[in-house]
Amino acid sequence: MRLAHISWVKAEEYFRNNDMIVIAVGSNECHGKHIALGTDTLIPDKILDLIEEKSDVMIAPTLPYGACDDLSMFPGTITLGTDVLYSVLKKITDGFFKFGVRRFVFLNGHGGNIQVLDRICSELHQRGALAAELNWWLMAWELNPAWKGGHGGAEETAAVMAVNESFVDKSMIGPMELKNDIGENMITTGFRSVQYKGVTVQFPRYVKEYAGNGWIGPDHPEKATPEWGREMLQATADYIVDFMGEMKKLKLPQPID
Repeated sequence: MRLAHISWVKAEEYFRNNDMIVIAVGSNECHGKHIALGTDTLIPDKILDLIEEKSDVMIAPTLPYGACDDLSMFPGTITLGTDVLYSVLKKITDGFFKFGVRRFVFLNGHGGNIQVLDRICSELHQRGALAAELNWWLMAWELNPAWKGGHGGAEETAAVMAVNESFVDKSMIGPMELKNDIGENMITTGFRSVQYKGVTVQFPRYVKEYAGNGWIGPDHPEKATPEWGREMLQATADYIVDFMGEMKKLKLPQPID
């Protein structure tokens, strides 16, 4: 059931009898030259479609922007930053809390949102609510290690193919284009990380400085297939439906003053 598709009367009825809501949070950012800027929103939205087929939990409108400052040098990337994202989610969750929601399920599509979601979930718990943070791409790794991937790699490319193959431009798939922008002895190994004498050190900076085309990971996107994406997203959605069923049974925490 989609909150955006019903009247306030039906919403009132739902919240009178149910205390759970699903809120997806995405982003609009570079994922390489080959897949859509909306990858981190398109994928959660597809998972929500699959969830809706098997669950009656209310689905809130997806928040399509996130915190992605480190990718903001790529055209089309729009970032709220962590402060604004926190303020927006605080307002949204305050509204649902007022209507009686005490079980919040956040379906997250973007790693840069995790810091804010951690804070929101912790604060909701202090108020006597349960708040779960489901990072779909990490969950997929655990459901099947063969699906493990990076940013804009085969995992996400396959998932976007499952949404709409036209959102993937196979002709633009290329190598990662990593470079050692900090120094020749500081080997770029991934997002924000470099390796010096065998030890990994975090060096937060703009992604465009060290990953020219914007995708990073061990899973080359050329390996992606729509079949992989469909299987992965269905398995993730099925898991979430089962998880929410169990979450409904849990005892709510006591508010902490």
